[in-house]
Amino acid sequence: MSESGDLEDLERRLGEASEADLFDLVRSHINEINPRVARRLLRNPHVSQRVIEELLAEKRLLTAHEVRRELAEHPRTPVARSLDLLATLFWRDLVNMGADPRVPPRVRRFADQRLVQRLPGLAAGEKTVIARKAGAGLIVRLRHDPDIRVIAALLENPRLTEGLLGPLVVSESARPEVIELILRDRKWRHRYFLRVAAALNFRTPVTVALDLLPTLKKVDLGKIARDRRIAASVRRRADLLRGAARRNC
Repeated sequence: MSESGDLEDLERRLGEASEADLFDLVRSHINEINPRVARRLLRNPHVSQRVIEELLAEKRLLTAHEVRRELAEHPRTPVARSLDLLATLFWRDLVNMGADPRVPPRVRRFADQRLVQRLPGLAAGEKTVIARKAGAGLIVRLRHDPDIRVIAALLENPRLTEGLLGPLVVSESARPEVIELILRDRKWRHRYFLRVAAALNFRTPVTVALDLLPTLKKVDLGKIARDRRIAASVRRRADLLRGAARRNC
């Protein structure tokens, strides 16, 4: 059999070996294992911590980015070693690891922390990619990004919750363009809490607030009508709608 054939055979054997055989197989062939074979090995469900430690001890394997990434996210890798490996990975790797429930929770949190540290050096386009997949820890940082494109990307994130989004609408220092973006969004404009919060916030553009008023309850229209910080046109409209609702009761 040729050398390449021998390597393919070893790759197959490592990928299919049982728990009882795997460690001995790795140890006896460690010098033959290259990055491609190591990655196939790491997909074997019987990989143990002892096997992982054999690979970690082979510095030549750790020169391969893909091997470092797969070792960092593997559930059998000692957490301390995973954290060391995370420092050598690309931001896209960290995004994927932070969002992957198969990665140990502590490693996911550290991946998010590493990303937070790198955010100031990333371009807006890179941050929009992160925003679409980020977990809660990163969302808290990204929701204050000055680039509206990053906020728009956050609105597409399935991990974004009303609780994480609310501060962008409630705050008296909220940016009008951000409030408008959220309340024009097809998904988030249906959240009653956000509609009320936006209508009560004097930072909300008048056109947006006026559009929201007909969707609000009488008690909330009353709060808006009495709040002197809100634009007069919005308060008048709220009072008229409240009166109409009272007459229709």
